[in-house]
Amino acid sequence: MSSPVVKAMSNIAIRLTVSPAPHWRSRRTIHKMMQAHLLAILPAVLMSVYMFGLQSMAVVGLAGSVAVITEVLCLKLQGREVNVDNFTALYEGILFAFLLPATAPWWLVSVGAILTIVLGRAVFGGYGTNPVCAPLVAWAFCRLSWPAAMDIDLNLSHFLINAPLDQLKYFGVQSLSQFNYMELFLGKQLGGLGSSQVVALLAGGLYLLGTGWLRAFIPVAFFIGVGAASSVFWLIDPTFYADPMFHLLAGSTVFGAFFLAPDVASSPVGMLPQVLFGFIAGGMVVIIRVYGVYPDGVPFAIMLANLLSPLLDNVRPKPFGGK
Repeated sequence: MSSPVVKAMSNIAIRLTVSPAPHWRSRRTIHKMMQAHLLAILPAVLMSVYMFGLQSMAVVGLAGSVAVITEVLCLKLQGREVNVDNFTALYEGILFAFLLPATAPWWLVSVGAILTIVLGRAVFGGYGTNPVCAPLVAWAFCRLSWPAAMDIDLNLSHFLINAPLDQLKYFGVQSLSQFNYMELFLGKQLGGLGSSQVVALLAGGLYLLGTGWLRAFIPVAFFIGVGAASSVFWLIDPTFYADPMFHLLAGSTVFGAFFLAPDVASSPVGMLPQVLFGFIAGGMVVIIRVYGVYPDGVPFAIMLANLLSPLLDNVRPKPFGGK
């Protein structure tokens, strides 16, 4: 009768081990999450090919490949298990490519993809530990180091259409009469390789919301922040400031709301912190567009909001019984 007791107690150290929360089992994995996100951005990739030609596919492929190779090298140098089959490096490489002009040179794409992994993730400990959205770190470095190569309007000047935010920044509201809001919604505007494909990005974002891989708090609050801030300026002087619908459809607003701001590592966790995070980031987009030197304020706005995430995570309801 004693043998079952001895057998049960033989691995008592394992049985008494308590792992970190949460303690429930789930079929949701990083691998499946990244598969869903890659599927969500696929329409924007295809739409960018239709818009800019096969050169956009080359930029996406190069950025994703270099990011994966860089991740492998970083993991090997750190003596860690190589797990690039979870698609995180590929996904973030593609996100960086979405912020580039379709004619970006190969060296710029490669340097940016390397920086996305090394400077955006590896130096902080790897995936899930980065305090700022990794593709935006690489974008900011390249934007400040090689502004001419990163300039959307300059590198895509051979296209007959214009970049709406550049027109607003340099020629004022009067120049926006050339844009039709339905055409902006359908992606007929110059912008980042995939960040200006509004209808495709919206479809991908709704897919992530519908499948439960993305919570609605950050995207909805982000849109409200953009709309509220732009409404204030527009009501002050509609002849000088663009209306809210323009700010929602132009540039990388939709891309930022669904794919950059909700980054799982650099955004807050709770419902109220996420709402505040999205609203602050959305408001800063318009402020940067109005007062900043860069036409599209989405990347810098999200990066600044990322720095507030640790503070916003402390904004939470009091526990039951707390004073």
